[in-house]
Amino acid sequence: MLAITVGLDGSPESLAAADWAAREAAQRETPLCLLHAGDPPRPLYAPLAGLPAPGVLDAQRAWATQLLSETAARLAERHPGLRISTRQTDDPVVPALLAAGEDTDLLVLGSRRLGTVSGFLVGSVALATVARAGHPVVLVRADGSPEDEHLPDATGAGATTTPYREVVLGLDPRSPADAVLEFAFEAARRRAAGLRVVHGWNPAVDQGHGAVPEPGPDAEPSEEARHGLSDVLRPWQDKFPGVEVREQAVIGGAGRHLVHASRDASLVVVGRRTRRAPVGGRVGPVTHAVLQHASAPVAVVPHD
Repeated sequence: MLAITVGLDGSPESLAAADWAAREAAQRETPLCLLHAGDPPRPLYAPLAGLPAPGVLDAQRAWATQLLSETAARLAERHPGLRISTRQTDDPVVPALLAAGEDTDLLVLGSRRLGTVSGFLVGSVALATVARAGHPVVLVRADGSPEDEHLPDATGAGATTTPYREVVLGLDPRSPADAVLEFAFEAARRRAAGLRVVHGWNPAVDQGHGAVPEPGPDAEPSEEARHGLSDVLRPWQDKFPGVEVREQAVIGGAGRHLVHASRDASLVVVGRRTRRAPVGGRVGPVTHAVLQHASAPVAVVPHD
């Protein structure tokens, strides 16, 4: 059985990612693997030589072993019955994460929060991994909590026993991807949550015009745009009859609408088109905007 793998380096964001991954693994009834790759974040180096001092590498490995052990024990106490394994490698972080991602259902990474204006800091490791991973990757912010994924209770306070907030999916009906749709519907089904599907619409694009400004605030999506969204979703609603779907065809680029919708979401799902390139990979502008500014965890699902 494939597992969920989380990258762990001891930072607050990676610990938050481990907590999220454990909850997701428990919900899916699948194993969880804690992975530490490369060196710990604050290595000591021998003066002048620029190389690790004698014994430092052993100390780093011992530190990583303890980190993995303590995190696994903490998560096992919170989630009795969850199968947890640990893995430690000296391989560089990004290649190690990508290799682990090939043998797992889901890879989970942490993302640092800069503030309400700046949003997230998607570091080079996370962005490089998301851009090249062959399986879904979820980014979790450091200041997230389980209560954020649920609706407030009757008093308005945070809770974990109330229903989940909705899952938000960014979708382009002109090029829908089955992998992205299935991931979003499955996530909503497991959470017994609604699915809000956001489609950004620009008539200049739909009508094949050139560089035309986005329509004004009073513009409305065309009937064709609304019907196109419904047509794409209909077979998936038949496959997942228990998932309540809310369609939202909006004016303008989808990125800012998805960021706004993330404030009331338990999870945001976006796609990343895989491109065969000689070096590296990339994410599209909508996915990049969501990664930088979304308030909820973000799942990036690669597709052809």
